[in-house]
Amino acid sequence: MDGSRPDDFNRGPGPVTVRVVRTLDEFQKIVAMRALIYMAEQDCPYDEEFDGNDLAGATHLLAEINGEPVGCMRVRWFCEFAKVERSCVRPDYRSHRIGYVMMDRAIDLIRAKGYRKVLGHAQDHLVGYWERYGLLPRENRKTFVFSERSYREVLGVFPEREDALTLDVDPLILDRPEGAWDRPGPLDRSIARGAKSGAQTQSAQSETARSKAGAGTSGAGRRKTGRKEKV
Repeated sequence: MDGSRPDDFNRGPGPVTVRVVRTLDEFQKIVAMRALIYMAEQDCPYDEEFDGNDLAGATHLLAEINGEPVGCMRVRWFCEFAKVERSCVRPDYRSHRIGYVMMDRAIDLIRAKGYRKVLGHAQDHLVGYWERYGLLPRENRKTFVFSERSYREVLGVFPEREDALTLDVDPLILDRPEGAWDRPGPLDRSIARGAKSGAQTQSAQSETARSKAGAGTSGAGRRKTGRKEKV
């Protein structure tokens, strides 16, 4: 988290945009920033920073200003809660409340998916920062250490969103890109092509089967002729 003050929100080189990472290029930007901040600045070992969870049940958020990557965050999904982690902001941009924008976007995404509980691991000196977003230290839970830093568990419990995703939403909504459930996606556009009827599908399958059978018979005939010529 960037630790900026509320009155810094409107200061900066341009508007902050935060989006869900969907391409390898966007993910590469995240890797570069985390290597810069966690490995170089905080001296975190490579295998502790890139811990095997980036491509397993995780959603990444990328913050940019005028197309320049300035921050990132990871959200991992569990049965009853989501965990916000790996949040970082490049040094030159830490006075522009980028962490605030990312956290706001992350909580919105989490609640849109129907989750109410958000867990975080806060370094001791940043607990107050997490409290701004409603994530409070968990009672009767001890401080713990990893990567040579001390942390506390913080938890936020938020109201259920009326428009959160459920089993009963339109099926195509669940097929839309992560975080973009409010607008048509690629499969919505495929509706214009219509559906193939069962008869059409069966006919196509039969034609394929006949073609394969014909090719097999023709080949067998050639092999048989070949044997006769050899004799």
